[in-house]
Amino acid sequence: MKKKYFRLASIILAVIVLITLIINFGANFWLRNNLGGYIKKKSDYQIAYKSLNVDLFSGDILATEVEIENKKSADLNVIGIKGKVDTLSISRLGIYSALFKKVISSDNLLLVNPDLQIRLAKPVDDKTGKKRNPVSIENLNIQNGNIAVTRHSGQKFISVKDLALNVENIQMSEESVERMLPLIFDRYDIRGKEFFFSPTEVYAITAETITTENAKMSVRNFAVTPLISFPNFARTHPNQKNLYRFKAAEMTFKDIALSEEKIALSNANFDSPDLQIFTTNSKAVAKKKNFNLTVNMEDVQFKNAKISVLQPNGTPKLSAGNLNVNINKFLMNSETSKSTLPFEYADFSVAGRQISFVSENQNITLAALALNPKSADVRNIRLSPVSANRSKTVMDLDAERIQVKINELKFIEQKLKLDVGNVLVNSVKGKILTAKNQDKKNGYSGIQFPLKIGNVALRNSNIIIDDGKSPVDFRSLNANIRNIEMNSSTVKNRFPFKFGAYDVTTQHFVYNTEFYNIKGDRFKFTNKSVQMSNFAATPKLSRAQFIRRIPAEKDLYDIKVKQVSASGTWDFLSENKFMDASQITLNGVNANIFRSKIPKDDLTEKLLYSSLLRNMKLPMYVQNLEVKNSVLEYEEDTKKSDGPGKLTFGNFNMNVKNINSGKMKGKPTQVLITINCRFMNASPMNVKWNFDVLNKTDAFSIAGNVADLPASRVNPFIEPYLKVRATGLISDLIFNFKGNYNGLDGTLNLKHHDLKVALLKEDGEKNKLLSAVANIFVRSDSGKYPESVQVENVVRDQTKSFFNMFWKGIEQGLKKTLLGNNAEKTEQAMKNTVQNTKNALEENKDDLKKSKEAVSEKVQDTKEKVSGKTKGLKNLFRKKSD
Repeated sequence: MKKKYFRLASIILAVIVLITLIINFGANFWLRNNLGGYIKKKSDYQIAYKSLNVDLFSGDILATEVEIENKKSADLNVIGIKGKVDTLSISRLGIYSALFKKVISSDNLLLVNPDLQIRLAKPVDDKTGKKRNPVSIENLNIQNGNIAVTRHSGQKFISVKDLALNVENIQMSEESVERMLPLIFDRYDIRGKEFFFSPTEVYAITAETITTENAKMSVRNFAVTPLISFPNFARTHPNQKNLYRFKAAEMTFKDIALSEEKIALSNANFDSPDLQIFTTNSKAVAKKKNFNLTVNMEDVQFKNAKISVLQPNGTPKLSAGNLNVNINKFLMNSETSKSTLPFEYADFSVAGRQISFVSENQNITLAALALNPKSADVRNIRLSPVSANRSKTVMDLDAERIQVKINELKFIEQKLKLDVGNVLVNSVKGKILTAKNQDKKNGYSGIQFPLKIGNVALRNSNIIIDDGKSPVDFRSLNANIRNIEMNSSTVKNRFPFKFGAYDVTTQHFVYNTEFYNIKGDRFKFTNKSVQMSNFAATPKLSRAQFIRRIPAEKDLYDIKVKQVSASGTWDFLSENKFMDASQITLNGVNANIFRSKIPKDDLTEKLLYSSLLRNMKLPMYVQNLEVKNSVLEYEEDTKKSDGPGKLTFGNFNMNVKNINSGKMKGKPTQVLITINCRFMNASPMNVKWNFDVLNKTDAFSIAGNVADLPASRVNPFIEPYLKVRATGLISDLIFNFKGNYNGLDGTLNLKHHDLKVALLKEDGEKNKLLSAVANIFVRSDSGKYPESVQVENVVRDQTKSFFNMFWKGIEQGLKKTLLGNNAEKTEQAMKNTVQNTKNALEENKDDLKKSKEAVSEKVQDTKEKVSGKTKGLKNLFRKKSD
């Protein structure tokens, strides 16, 4: 029974197989003889072939000498195909879908010697409104093909000649064209010539040859070329920032993978690449993508590269040649393309030569550059201003070398994140041109705060800092600045950094002002100390030139200091400036102060020293100031003086405690001054002077004495313009004054012996008569124990200095001492007597003149008579001789 069922089943199966074979054979017979006509009637194509084998059930098709062409070339809803193929082999073709749904789906497609022109269909069917994906091929094999593909608009899309291609899992459609990557595949093997690909209406990608071997692709004469001019790009694409042009002699890479709008590959090498970037004035719109393609490359190497970035006006912004670049894990996409650096990376190294960059204000050229995430080495740097505009600080410098050790360098949210360990700048020469009117807007929007630098070292440099008026010239300059930081707070300041310890040394510096050349040697300045040798502030003009230049009377200084030193803490760059010095020492000062009374008086108010200190904005405190082993000279002349009068303070030593501006909490505000010197290089002089900066009445006290002063020592000061000469001895001059901004009072005690004055003629000779008259009124001796006199109600002239008021006090005391308590009346009587004597002498001049004339006439008559007698005697002797 079972055998019967088995036989029956076998018979049925055999019948089914036979029927299948008959149907398949019949279908193949029918297709070979009728498929062309059926396709012609039912499809959009006309197809002719020499032979055709079709397996209806497997979907395998083998055709030879195939020719194909669209029946309606104007129908853009179907793929346009025109050309011929020597051999066409299709595996597992969805015949029903191909014939009735116009969708090509196959496992394998083999084309031998294809010569095809293909026009892609519209991505959206006009009839159905649906997107189409008309081509889905698992594996594509093309041998010796010439293929040209255009978009439905007729724009050239892809073309290649002598193509040998083997690609697994490929897809292509107009929809994918809009994603920039119309071809999506897993594995590939390709060889071809004259490759052309236009992913957008803006760019064309071309290559002379493309070959693959062992999963490594080689592309020769590769280029990405804009299809429109830069002016048209700027006009038609206002939201895109850059237009690119790129070419390379050869590109090689391996393990390429394409997916939706993404390229991934490894070991990409570019030989002699040349990149040009044309920039526009537009700003990238965040919501719109400038670069819709994602490029992910494991390792990228550029050999002998060139880069140029052109500004909107066509001038170079950046150019570099002979670049060698290695980048690990390169990523470029729509987001990174908006950044200053249009890609991201894990690691990189850059080496190049002849690099130039133009910023808004600065031209920068580098002879050589080596850069990686951990270090930078730049050689032969040249910086020059773009223009003569001084709205921002610019540099006109040459630097031999800059070396940088980097802790962190990357871009975060389109901003530079930078943490630098050390910077070494060697041999800088040139100028820093500071801004006249600094633009308060800063350009720090591209920096991720905080920006940190551990240490900056400047070596062996000659730098001039020029503000347009008073340049400072530093020679053999060396500097170290530590713990530099720029953050969101510091960038609001004029100087946008804060820093820790620093030291600056220079062997020589020169500072030129309108009237002075200021210079010094071996200058060292740190945040805690100052040292300098041979400081000098010397006039640039002669005294006569200075007098002609100034609009009103003004002091002219000539100062030299052998050694300057200071210790303490200070900050002169941040917004919170201050000075807190424990000690300042000036050793070997030689100071000359000259004032001419020839220019008109300066009638502005002259503040006292307490007020000047109180008005300082800088919080300042100097615990101790020492001036040692010094000489101070004061010279003054008038229109009537015969040269300037001169006061000299030799062996000058001064100690000042608590110099302050009254703005530092907890610091004493009482300024204490002690002076001892040799007045006129002859007599010991001692002064004690003090005032409180916070006392708004400017109260002060000053006391001191001058001892053993020969009166003749003051003659160099009083002779030139007072025409007075003094003799005798001042044993002691003691003064003690107190005052404020209104004036002063106090006492003066003068002990003197044999004090006499001589009034001088215009030629410097003593006028004996007038001198005798003057000395009638002067007390020549004070006695052993002279009493002090009161100095009272000395009113300060607020247009004059403190020392003018001080001298008025001395003058009043001297008058009272030398002329008596009624000094004013005595002085006036003396002046009247001297004047009367002068008048009498003037009247006697006429009588003397007449007497001289009479004598002259008698002398002349006598001469004539003698001359006549002499002639008579000569004649008589002559006759006798004859």
